[in-house]
Amino acid sequence: MNYRELGRTGMQVSEVGFGTWGIGNTSWVGADKRASVQALIAAYDAGINFFDTAWVYGRGESERLLARVFGRSTNVYIASKVPPRNWAWPALAGIPLREVFPPAHVLGYLRKTLANLRRDVIDLYQFHVWNDEWIQDPDFLELIDRLRRTGRVRAIGISINDHQPKNVLAALATGRIDTVQVIYNIFDQSPEDQLLPYCTERGTGVIVRVPFDEGGLTGCVRSETTFPERDFRNRYFEGDRKREVWERVQSIAADAGIPIEQMPNLALRFCLSHPAVSTVIAGMRKANHVRMNAAASTVGPLQPRLLEKLRAHRWVRNYYPWSPEQPQNNDADQAKESAGSVLA
Repeated sequence: MNYRELGRTGMQVSEVGFGTWGIGNTSWVGADKRASVQALIAAYDAGINFFDTAWVYGRGESERLLARVFGRSTNVYIASKVPPRNWAWPALAGIPLREVFPPAHVLGYLRKTLANLRRDVIDLYQFHVWNDEWIQDPDFLELIDRLRRTGRVRAIGISINDHQPKNVLAALATGRIDTVQVIYNIFDQSPEDQLLPYCTERGTGVIVRVPFDEGGLTGCVRSETTFPERDFRNRYFEGDRKREVWERVQSIAADAGIPIEQMPNLALRFCLSHPAVSTVIAGMRKANHVRMNAAASTVGPLQPRLLEKLRAHRWVRNYYPWSPEQPQNNDADQAKESAGSVLA
């Protein structure tokens, strides 16, 4: 495993990180707790030292799984996220910061996350949604400073709304944000336009999520593919999307001169080929998937000629059949039920 600096945080993180949404057993249906623990152990054995989670992934379930496996180990870095108080994914325009991330809410969930992780300090704490309008609110900078004054947070980041890579540039300009988490893959190459060069210039850490396009770029989503009931991929790949994805993936593999089975490795290496990227978090629920994905780090970046071929596979599309103004996150109602007095 190779390691890179996470921006200016001082952390050296594994090029391949572990995304825990899938093992939280919420919108991704079918996670097995025993297999999830084995996958986490396999990740550690493979040299993965960066684990990304969130309270909303099973109402703390993925955080508790990390605590079960790693305890208070200082050999791994853990990042988590505070959910929005209004439970709206993505952040909606025109909604003020005080309705989404009021200080009592943010600090309350920090305490809950630390309790789940059984830690006194978290390495990276991220806002789970974002709207760049909020930096005009003087309370924003005070909230950031207040988080740092707790002594419980090493670094602060923003998880950018899905497929909105420019919706963070104003926040980064304040110099108060250490990292960004963004969707970036062979299909969605839009972060290359402005965000990644900006992060390079300012020394901001970049955490790439969804490198496989929710599984589409693994070559496992085909016209006949089915997903469990209530799995969010039924909506993400609804209509004719599965056929479209499968045809495009076959074209990518042909251009790269690889069998379909090597698509996950290609997808990860594409992301790691950009120098702005610190780590790529892949969702992994089985130990053998962990070992296969971790191997992408040892092979190194793609050759410039192949990268140019992959540029042609950028896919400008409507990612969601539903309106982005109507969030379809199954975790929201569950999380709201359990939030209790923190929301009061």
